[in-house]
Amino acid sequence: MKIKRVSEHIWSLKSWIYFPIHVWVVIDEDGLTLVDTGIPMMARGIMKFLKQLAPLELNRILLTHGHSDHVGSLKTILKNISVPVCAHQIEIPYMEGDSLYPKRKKFEENVEKDIVQALQINEQNELVTISGLTPYLTPGHSPGHVVYYHNEDQVLLAGDLFTSRKGKLKKPMSMFTGDMDEAVKSSVILQLLNPKQLEVCHGNTILDPVNQLEAYIQQYEKDVTNEV
Repeated sequence: MKIKRVSEHIWSLKSWIYFPIHVWVVIDEDGLTLVDTGIPMMARGIMKFLKQLAPLELNRILLTHGHSDHVGSLKTILKNISVPVCAHQIEIPYMEGDSLYPKRKKFEENVEKDIVQALQINEQNELVTISGLTPYLTPGHSPGHVVYYHNEDQVLLAGDLFTSRKGKLKKPMSMFTGDMDEAVKSSVILQLLNPKQLEVCHGNTILDPVNQLEAYIQQYEKDVTNEV
């Protein structure tokens, strides 16, 4: 597992199968937050790194969504560390196997029932900031996909909203994306937040990603037109 500090408060932990898989550890004054858990083989490396950050302890796990390559280490980690796990309320029935993910033929029981709780919502119906991370609903790749924006570091942990290659924005993987049109529409979160840095699960860091957004959308529209 490759470990890299991507900003003042955020560490990236990367493993490989056929493509890179990143999870993130976020440090704050109260402890640690793990964003996504990757695949099962990453559990040992994640827990080893968390121990290296002692005396800080893991306080919570936040999920961008419930696909297997994002929750694969969850069960093992929870056997060793008892912490709350949160995802968007829309996503929970899909990851628990009660609802069928779009474009999938089988229900996926990727997490056991009642382990994951819904991200909190305030009186303005906005997702509540947790330890410096503000969640935003960005559906498309999955129905309840969220990204997490680190307000102080101005880093967006984007899960599978995008992939990247050589610092360039790329679409999420088509095979695993339920609604690509909706996913591309969700990409306008970059205009809202204008992060200095974008981190994705499958790919590398993108700096000033909003500068690539117009070309990204235009390329998608061109590709769709050519398919018709």
